[in-house]
Amino acid sequence: MSGAKGAVNTDTGAVIKTRLSIVLFSVVSAPGLKGMINEGAMNALSGGLSLIRHKVIVIFIATLMLLLGFGRLALAEENAITAISANHQGTNTIVTVHLKNPLTKLPAGFAIVKPARIALDFPGIGNATGKTVQDVSLGDVRNVIVAQNDDRVRLVINLTRSLNYALVMEGNAVVVTIDGTGGVATAVNASGMPVVSADVPPPVLPSSIDRTVPPVITSATYPAAGIDNSKPALRDIDFRRGSQGEGRIVIDLPSKQVVVNVRQQGQSVVVDFLKTSLPATLRRKLDVGDFGTPVRTITTMPEGENVRMVIEPKGLWEHSAYQTDSQLVIEVKPIKEQPNKLGQGVQNYRGDKLSLSFQNIEVRAVLQVIADFTGLNIITSDTVSGNLTLRLKDVPWDQALDIVMQSKGLAMRKNGSVVWIAPRDELLTKEKLELEQRAQIADLEPLRTESFQLNYQKAEAFKKVFGINDDGSSGGDKKNSILSKRGSAVIDPRTNQLFITDTPTVLENIRTLVTKIDIASRQVLIEARMVEANDGFSRNLGAKLGFGFSSANVAAGGNQIAAPAGVPGLGSSAVNLPANPQVGTAGSVALTLFNAAASKFISLELSALEAEGEGKIISSPRVVTADQQKALIEQGTEIPYQSATSSGATSVEFKKANLKLEVTPQITPDGNVILTVDVTNDSVGQVVPGGVSINTKHVQTQVQVENGGTVVIGGIYTQTISNSVNKVPLLGDIPVLGYLFKQTAIVNKRTELLIFLTPKVVIDRITGH
Repeated sequence: MSGAKGAVNTDTGAVIKTRLSIVLFSVVSAPGLKGMINEGAMNALSGGLSLIRHKVIVIFIATLMLLLGFGRLALAEENAITAISANHQGTNTIVTVHLKNPLTKLPAGFAIVKPARIALDFPGIGNATGKTVQDVSLGDVRNVIVAQNDDRVRLVINLTRSLNYALVMEGNAVVVTIDGTGGVATAVNASGMPVVSADVPPPVLPSSIDRTVPPVITSATYPAAGIDNSKPALRDIDFRRGSQGEGRIVIDLPSKQVVVNVRQQGQSVVVDFLKTSLPATLRRKLDVGDFGTPVRTITTMPEGENVRMVIEPKGLWEHSAYQTDSQLVIEVKPIKEQPNKLGQGVQNYRGDKLSLSFQNIEVRAVLQVIADFTGLNIITSDTVSGNLTLRLKDVPWDQALDIVMQSKGLAMRKNGSVVWIAPRDELLTKEKLELEQRAQIADLEPLRTESFQLNYQKAEAFKKVFGINDDGSSGGDKKNSILSKRGSAVIDPRTNQLFITDTPTVLENIRTLVTKIDIASRQVLIEARMVEANDGFSRNLGAKLGFGFSSANVAAGGNQIAAPAGVPGLGSSAVNLPANPQVGTAGSVALTLFNAAASKFISLELSALEAEGEGKIISSPRVVTADQQKALIEQGTEIPYQSATSSGATSVEFKKANLKLEVTPQITPDGNVILTVDVTNDSVGQVVPGGVSINTKHVQTQVQVENGGTVVIGGIYTQTISNSVNKVPLLGDIPVLGYLFKQTAIVNKRTELLIFLTPKVVIDRITGH
């Protein structure tokens, strides 16, 4: 009993060992045998007991391991792939996958363009073929790879080129039909006969880009070939014009299981409806060229056992197709030609193109496919549900996503690479609640008071911004105020400060606004030269400048004077000066622009002609003004005159007869200056009994000048014509002979006022502007 007692523990072998010891001890201690066994036999039995126990334990553990292994193997091999065969049926290659037991549903699969291959996933299936690679070398099939994973087997069919395929279950086998013509594959059985009624998925079309798109396989029913009465017929064909000028062909299919092949063939779009009939009312050619879309004609006709639609577009176009339930939509969009770009057309959707073919699939599964294709992190709400039938071919993935969301009333919100998709009403409700919560938080947020010292702007300029009354207190127009409904503002014109009381969020916004507005205005130095010149002066100036700068363009002006000879030392420049108006065009105004290079020459020429006595600079003021602020230059006299009052007394009043120049500069972002010029030249006219008349000459214009350039305003002139005759009395009046006794002098003098304006942007050493 001591041996049995010491062997009790938690180990299985130890338990069996203990039970064996107890059994043997019981046998030895039996009343009928105890007397027959002598003491020596008891010692021999005790000595061999340990060896027997060891052998029993080893045998038990080995048996237990074998039982566990066989049980696991039997579980894993409950259904497995036993063999793979291939045969050639016309242009099709048929690959048959044999299994131990039938499948409950078709395996999911996807096609890859580069390298060309078809992959099928068999969940819960083992590999009993004993091979991982099986060479086929038949038709377009190179070999078949069977890859065993923990919970599934992936069957990879390597092809010589990208082809379409179809699946069908036949007993314990899965038949893969690969169409060698490149068209849509029709499901057949292992003997190559079309399937009359079976679980057949829609054909899988490989994507046109180097990406994989796993289609979802569901069941469909194909009618038997050659039985016209059983072929479903198209219900309706409609044409519509889209909002962006695209042609939209809408086809009502008899059911969502109809297989459609949409492809571009030359300059046409060909649509094949497989195993479908066409009613006589729809056998027609539609001329839709008057709709203003790229589509000209739509021809629908029967083609053997199928129905074919041929769409003839015009110009530059692109097409896309998608199907929702039993309605197929084909869009033909115009492409606008852009010669400055390598690619033609502007597209709203810029994602990579993909092709999808789904029937009665969950919306969440479609979103997962798009997420795998794009690499985006898509989170769907728990309320997203429902199924749809979708067939898309070569459409951008973002357009495919929009189609899915529009068909189910969904919307999305994107934050970086994370996209949250939920029903539209749910998103709007959530956003509304968030806004209401923010408003509640703002109502509970504590108020703070902060002062803002303005450096360049006046505090009164912020009255409308903060809804401040004229007396400096708040309470003005709150609708146009950036303050919250609890905020208030006070301005102090004496210290030019703003005192704002509001929430920290609003104060931060005000600080940003003040920082952008309270900046130093750029300044402009305006140099003005007012020159009083005779006719020879202006003619000389026009001739020299017009010849010396003959290669430039004239911005505005009067008649141009051609110089008979050149000016030494002057080269070609970018400005051509039309001279002032000739005699006989009195009253006209000449306006001429010079660039910065010509301004130095003008100063030199003015100084030289003034020294020769042909002209006189009557004023040369300079004024600095801020951007968009008016500068006034005025020079002249005030003429006194007497006027009668209502009481009969006389008083002395004054009238201004002066030269006034108003200039308002505006600095453009590219560094040029726009000048708004207003020139008035008043002079004393005739003296009348009631006072003195004033002759007024007024010019108002706006012109753009480069920084440092010059604008010339001319045509404000005074012309004096005098005739004087000196003669001998009587003798000078004799006809003809009288010319010998008299002298006639005719003087024609014209004095013109020329105004030269040169704006220069002042560089601020502090701000660097």
